[in-house]
Amino acid sequence: MTDGVPELWLRLPGAADQLPSLMDWLRHEDGLRGRVRAVHSPPAPGEMGGALDVLAVAVGSGGVGAVLANCLATWIAQRRSDVRITLSTRDGRTLEVDAKGVDPRALVRDIERLLDDPGAGADR
Repeated sequence: MTDGVPELWLRLPGAADQLPSLMDWLRHEDGLRGRVRAVHSPPAPGEMGGALDVLAVAVGSGGVGAVLANCLATWIAQRRSDVRITLSTRDGRTLEVDAKGVDPRALVRDIERLLDDPGAGADR
């Protein structure tokens, strides 16, 4: 993404195989179109390409954080297994989201706080 545009990095600890599904879900949301990119690890010796490790979402003005939070809450609700999402900013602030009983409104507030407040970071 462009320098100066805040990004959130999304990881699925223990469920990285579900990142392509999450990426597809987010890319089909109108409010996130063109804001989601895959971040691959460097390929190991003898490999053609690296593994998908992280999704980067460019967030800025216009309520993108709220759109992202609602998309994540819906995607999580449709998972058959427990999923934990780690969201992090470039400066190292993190938010842990557990799939069990995620509250979309609380998630919107937590993501907005993470983006707005340099001292923020929470477990949900």
